[in-house]
Parts: sequence; structure tokens; C-alpha cells
Amino acid sequence: MRQPMMLMALSALGGCASPLPPVDAKQAWIDLYTTTPGRVIMADKLDGQRLEDGRYFQVTPGKHELVVRFDYEFYGGGMMTEPRDRICYLTVRYDGFKAGERYRLEARAPAMQPQVLLYDASRKVVVNEPSNVFCIP
Repeated sequence: MRQPMMLMALSALGGCASPLPPVDAKQAWIDLYTTTPGRVIMADKLDGQRLEDGRYFQVTPGKHELVVRFDYEFYGGGMMTEPRDRICYLTVRYDGFKAGERYRLEARAPAMQPQVLLYDASRKVVVNEPSNVFCIP
């Protein structure tokens, strides 16, 4: 019984370590980044469809809706309370993705309020807030 469980666990870990696919010059590539170590941002949905690989987005030129999952810790009470995990889904809508361009989607949570910025290839902010935020708890 242990061997099948271990085999499943190892195969799941192998998927995490797989290399990123090649960049398609006919599409836009969106890197995911968070400003604070220990926080996690993952691609969740593209145009309403759940993604299999949460490490990046690769989209055709034009208008798209990106949903990212952003996990971070926050302190819910006084100074002596333990940090609590918070999971947020942030939706970003952008009309101007260009083929061959590399974008950066950056999530942060100053004052415990999640924010997201989308930068174009020249590091210009093209979206400076999510159009929708849903957090648990």
C-alpha cells in the first residue's frame, strides 16, 4: 500500500519541476511575481477556463481575463496573535495584449488588502488594480 502512495506523490512532485514550455512568438507571455517572499501567486483561469499549469499565462493577442490565486499571511488581531492564511482570487482584465510581448503580473498585499499590477514589456503599468477580488476567509 505504501509503494503506490509514494509513487503517486513522487509523480506529482515531478510535474512541479517540469520545465516551462517554449515561448510562442505569436502569443503574449505573462510572468507571475509577488513582492514578498513566502507569498504565492498562481495562474488559475484564463477567459473562464481553469489552467493546468499555474506558473504562467500565455495568451493570444487582444483582450483577455486572467484570474490568479494569491496566498498570503495576515494578522487578524493584536500584536500577539498568530498569522492566518488568506487565499484571494484576483481578476485582471486587459484589452491590449500583444504577440511576442512579455508582461509581468505582480501581486502584493499592503495593509492586508490584495492588489495586482500588470506591467508591459517596457515596465509600464497597464493595469493597476484587480477588477474583482474574492478572498477566503
